[in-house]
Amino acid sequence: VNRNKSGLFSVEERMALIAENVKKFPNVSVDTGSGLLVEYCKKNGVQAIVKGLRAVTDFDYELQMAQMNSRLGVDTLFVATNPEYSFLSSSIVKEIAKFGGDVAGLVPDNVHQALKAQLNAKS
Repeated sequence: VNRNKSGLFSVEERMALIAENVKKFPNVSVDTGSGLLVEYCKKNGVQAIVKGLRAVTDFDYELQMAQMNSRLGVDTLFVATNPEYSFLSSSIVKEIAKFGGDVAGLVPDNVHQALKAQLNAKS
């Protein structure tokens, strides 16, 4: 839970959308928590955090977080995004969708459908 962000979907809705997309991976689970990520990791036996990086601007902030998390006992692994999607962010996708732009192919099909339904309900 990130109190600094206001999502279009509730935490429960986001978890359900993610769960649908990762159900084919038996070693992946979807969960939520509050407080420090490191504490969540320790409580749940997680030894490393995997973070996707889109751009250098992401790296600057995430490196600081990774170094602090390492000091607190959990390692971080960075994975660079596919350049085809490096420009994407949830804010950009929401903005395009709000103004009727097509975001198909930018998000999974179930997210695309939920996004359209959510925006239609608000208009």
